[in-house]
Amino acid sequence: MKTRVAIKRDTLGKDAVAGLVLGVESVPDGLAAGLLAGVSPLAGLYAYLFGTVGGSLFTGSAFMAVQATGAMAIVIADVPAVHSASDQARALFTLSVLTGVVMLAAGFLRLGHVLRFVSNAVMTGFISAVGVNIILGQLANLTGYKAEGANRVVRALNTLIHPHELHLQSLAAGLVTIALILLLERTRLGPLGLVLAVIITSAGVALLGWSSIAIVGDLSAIPRALPIPVAPVLRLVPPLIVPALSLAFVGLIQGAAISAAFPNPDGSYPDASRDFIGQGAANVIAGIFRGMPVGGSMSATSLNKAAGARSRLALVIAGVVMAVVILAFAGLVGHIAMPALAGLLILVGFRTIKPGDLASVWKTGLVQKTILVVTFTLTMLIPLQYAVLAGVGLSMVLHVVRQSNRVTIKRQVPGPDGNLTETDPPAEVPAGEVVVLQPYGSLFFAAAAAFESQLPAVASASGNSVVIVRLRGRTDLGTTFMEVLCRYGTALTDAGSKLVLVSASEQIHDELRAAGVTDVIGPQDIYAGDERVGATFQRAYADGTAWIQANQRRTGTGTPGDTGPA
Repeated sequence: MKTRVAIKRDTLGKDAVAGLVLGVESVPDGLAAGLLAGVSPLAGLYAYLFGTVGGSLFTGSAFMAVQATGAMAIVIADVPAVHSASDQARALFTLSVLTGVVMLAAGFLRLGHVLRFVSNAVMTGFISAVGVNIILGQLANLTGYKAEGANRVVRALNTLIHPHELHLQSLAAGLVTIALILLLERTRLGPLGLVLAVIITSAGVALLGWSSIAIVGDLSAIPRALPIPVAPVLRLVPPLIVPALSLAFVGLIQGAAISAAFPNPDGSYPDASRDFIGQGAANVIAGIFRGMPVGGSMSATSLNKAAGARSRLALVIAGVVMAVVILAFAGLVGHIAMPALAGLLILVGFRTIKPGDLASVWKTGLVQKTILVVTFTLTMLIPLQYAVLAGVGLSMVLHVVRQSNRVTIKRQVPGPDGNLTETDPPAEVPAGEVVVLQPYGSLFFAAAAAFESQLPAVASASGNSVVIVRLRGRTDLGTTFMEVLCRYGTALTDAGSKLVLVSASEQIHDELRAAGVTDVIGPQDIYAGDERVGATFQRAYADGTAWIQANQRRTGTGTPGDTGPA
């Protein structure tokens, strides 16, 4: 893997400003990510630092910020193997490294194209549910009330029915933080407004003497030093495999969206598989340096670009800024009020939900509505590591259903001028005609039944006809489809007609022979295609017409009035 950071004088100034903005903003964001995942806020901060730097060195995208995303943090919060382990910290770091290994494997295997099988309905439902989960997951830190319940929905309801047990000072601090962020973001401070809002609220809590409000330092001491590397624990790998797969999938999906939205400085779009490798390397580095799993962050990437970044150097500078904050201001970081971080995260949760995307999916039909609702519901009710995999499976099933329902068959009728006219195929194979059928759509196994149902029926009166099926452009039929051809060819033979295949590639010919189809359809009735479009078809059509005429002369029925379209 080659690193791609270079220092250029003409872009250094803008990269330095962008790196400063992103680095300062990432400190409270990183702490909040750890809080959201239910782990030490330091794990979020270290993940931001080393994920950002590691990603900048290896991704194909010059602007992608690889950080701990809200969706990934929510998945981590639902991983029992992390939260119930005797050494929770080492389990978390092992999960980061394992997630990185999965991402690296996906990148080296060039699996970037696989993401296109995940439908927009699945991702919209998943991301929207993640937004709701972020909000519900922070109610305890916002209100100071630790509700009981099997999941976030139940705990949120428990909070609502116990208003008298809410900690009013915590609630006030959280709501003030939200109000300040909304206000300061409208000023020239822009994204730095959220940093200042958290600082102002935390300072106010200290000045008012509200010592009963939890602070970051209560959860974990903030050392004035960078973390010492640790090795993953191999015995913890088996229970972490499924969560790692889920985290890798979420991170790669979000990263792919960034690859498509942010072209590189030269105008080219990053290769998704190369970005997989970069995110994988970032996870391995983050895990070794005590950070939680990371992935491409759309919000951080947008901030990096909006702040004026001109190259990947801005991301390196952002990492340096975070390191300086840790080394110089660790004591102050420990005094950040937890309700302030909760308020920040709740605002992030609201912004994660895109009403426009939901409305767009809702308008696209019953199937999309169903997929959206099912994905949303699963994500709300079951652990996210399984909801993610269920969404992937749902996408695959949806893809198969769509492809199998898109198969259509048209009859092609040659005209006197040599041009083809397409019509619907006849309900039954007519006697003494050449019937040319052109299938459109996928012919893989799930579509075979739809293809068979559209074939003209073979009746007792369907004798002395030739049915030509054109296969130009097909490279693989599969055994299910070949069984359909066998059945149809047998039915035609029994009726005194025959089936002809045109433009079969050498690979298809070998498959037909191996599956025994050539025992039903003679090798002489399987025409190999070549580079001349239509030439093989015309030859097969002429042979079919001659075959019909020869049969009619042999049986003494005379030349038919119509042997099929001329």
